[in-house]
Amino acid sequence: MSLIFIVGATATGKSDLSIQLAKKLQAEIINADSMQLYRGMDIGTAKLSLEQREGIPHHLVDVLDVTQDASVAEYQGWARAKIDSLIKQGKNVVVVGGTGLYIKAILDELNFPDTDPVVRARLSIEAQQVGIDEMHARLAKLDPAAAAAIPKENARRVVRALEVIEITGAPFTANLPKAGASYYPDAKQFGVVLQRDDLKERIDRRVDAMWESGFVEEVRSLIDKGITSAKTARAALGYNQIITFLEGAVSEEEAREETKRATRAYARRQETWFSRDERITWLKGGTSERLDAITSSTIG
Repeated sequence: MSLIFIVGATATGKSDLSIQLAKKLQAEIINADSMQLYRGMDIGTAKLSLEQREGIPHHLVDVLDVTQDASVAEYQGWARAKIDSLIKQGKNVVVVGGTGLYIKAILDELNFPDTDPVVRARLSIEAQQVGIDEMHARLAKLDPAAAAAIPKENARRVVRALEVIEITGAPFTANLPKAGASYYPDAKQFGVVLQRDDLKERIDRRVDAMWESGFVEEVRSLIDKGITSAKTARAALGYNQIITFLEGAVSEEEAREETKRATRAYARRQETWFSRDERITWLKGGTSERLDAITSSTIG
């Protein structure tokens, strides 16, 4: 049985490729996008509709309410259990997403340090006092790789990384193994990449299309479900900016433009993260060329 990972920055075409690959391999898909775990967060996460999934089963999608928080350790357990179950049933598996720590948590033997409630509480209070920009800047000095992987908008993960650094005296990413040590040694990773100008254009078009599809109304409905009191879900790209707009702090156009800017910055961080993994085979071209490259490598 094949276990294939499709990774890369946002808006590079991972979802379309995964559908075509799953159809060709008669595989099932496991989500590795941290925000697609949440029910109701559809437009802003570019979650495929049931129709767009073309009958391919998708796992670890819509499993949490927006008020819940999922840790990387929890995701690791869910994903590995599902992969093992599907492989035991004789099915091929395609894992797709751009959350670098989630991909690494599946593939590699990560150790998750314990928490210290006192340290966590102190850092959380400090983040409220000095602002998350300063906390993220501190993380960038202490552990540049962690700062590249964790958006500054995600205060919970920034605080967690700083907590681990303080508890262990080592960088947050120090427990991440180097390429080569894999929990699934036969798994294959493929990365999708676009030229920077092309990616910028795609991101801008995608954000405009999200607005036209009712993104603001989606966020309004999630506010009624408690997203503003959440730590993880409200930090998601676009959702954070629209909440800020709905709270009256910025105009709608400012929220839209900031969503584009933040998404482009996130895409650059994703590229930096995945570029460090030498196990990834990078794909160029359109979906058909990418599909041919993967299938020739795995079943050709």
